[in-house]
Amino acid sequence: MTKAKLTTTVLDRLEPRQSDYVTWCGALPGFGVRVRPSGRKSFIVQYDFHGKSRKVTVGTFGTLTVEQARKRATELLAKVQLGEDVAAKPAVEANPTIAELCAEYLLKGCKHKKASTTLTDKGRIERHIKPLLGHIRVQDLKRRHIDDFFADIAAGKTAADVKTERGRVIVTGGEGTARRTVRLLGGILTYAVDREYISENPRKGVKIGKDKSGERFLSGEELRRLGDALREAETVGLPWQFNEGANEKHRPKKAENQREVIAEHAVAAIRLLLLTGCRLSEILKLEWANVDLERGFLRLPDSKTGKKDVVLGAPALKVLADIPRIKGNPYVIVGETEGKPRSDLKRPWKRITAHAGLTDLRLHDLRHSFASVGAASGMGLPIVGKLLGHSSPSTTARYAHLADDPLRRASDSIANSIAAAIGVGSDVSNVVPLKEGAA
Repeated sequence: MTKAKLTTTVLDRLEPRQSDYVTWCGALPGFGVRVRPSGRKSFIVQYDFHGKSRKVTVGTFGTLTVEQARKRATELLAKVQLGEDVAAKPAVEANPTIAELCAEYLLKGCKHKKASTTLTDKGRIERHIKPLLGHIRVQDLKRRHIDDFFADIAAGKTAADVKTERGRVIVTGGEGTARRTVRLLGGILTYAVDREYISENPRKGVKIGKDKSGERFLSGEELRRLGDALREAETVGLPWQFNEGANEKHRPKKAENQREVIAEHAVAAIRLLLLTGCRLSEILKLEWANVDLERGFLRLPDSKTGKKDVVLGAPALKVLADIPRIKGNPYVIVGETEGKPRSDLKRPWKRITAHAGLTDLRLHDLRHSFASVGAASGMGLPIVGKLLGHSSPSTTARYAHLADDPLRRASDSIANSIAAAIGVGSDVSNVVPLKEGAA
């Protein structure tokens, strides 16, 4: 039977099978298309060179049209006639090491990712992937290597305390780190499949277990305990906690000095996390320029899900109104460095939760608690999702111009429920006067 000329219509009709197969062009000998089980279709050229059959990939259907691929195939076959082995490639290009593949991936394969995510990827590559797998060539990487890779990270083999010019970098191990790093490696190897360095992803079939749900919700009684601890922290201060064996000469001698007042900006940040459902970075990086107290919104120019508006309930507006602005510092939650935001809440959070008897509580659990109060109040998951920014920015933006909408009522209701438990007043109007800033 005469083979048909490869055309777009012919390629569209080619269905994937359980294994790869090739359909050859009847008009240009040596020109064909390989169909993979995934449905991916790649143009190839096959020829004989000194008695050996050779193949070279021309490109992918969809990236190249059939005619573009045929033209390229014709050029390659012409070079073969002139004595050139067009399938020969430098060894590094055809079979890079995992370290070389990671470098290429960071350069070409993750342009769709946010800068912060790419930075995290770089850290995992440098601290875990390259030390353990960087020397292996991608075509030599087997599932057993990835099994051992997961076990080594989980056991803490790559854990380290590294001194840098900016301070210290503490690299942790554990199963959570191992799972996240293996997932990243799987994505890098998928890129290698797309680049046709390998035909299958060796990450497939590697068992790494499931992440813990991590969903911790505060009960009403726990919210009251946290609220009491926050009020005590910013007023009379929290009692000092002395470690056994610590040098006693550094302990305060007088009873009135045995308490620590937590910075008001740190306490305010924790309250805002509770009352808005925002992510930690959204509050710590919040600038006054993005706070619309008159209309009751945080206008976030960037977040994990992109640009979005956060609807503020009345208690959250009250907290913002009571935060002093620091002259020369554009951030709402200021740190010790002039003109900069507070970098984290680790120490005050540890002190406050210990005093409240909530040592298992994470800062991100405040976001879960905001959502759980809303869901329990019958708000409906679509409304709660919009408040948390789970939907697209354009969807949330449709509600921004409304003075009294379901999002506003939901945010007020959730924030009021939390405020009642933690003792934050909510008797404010939509327009809240700002507290005079410190010099």
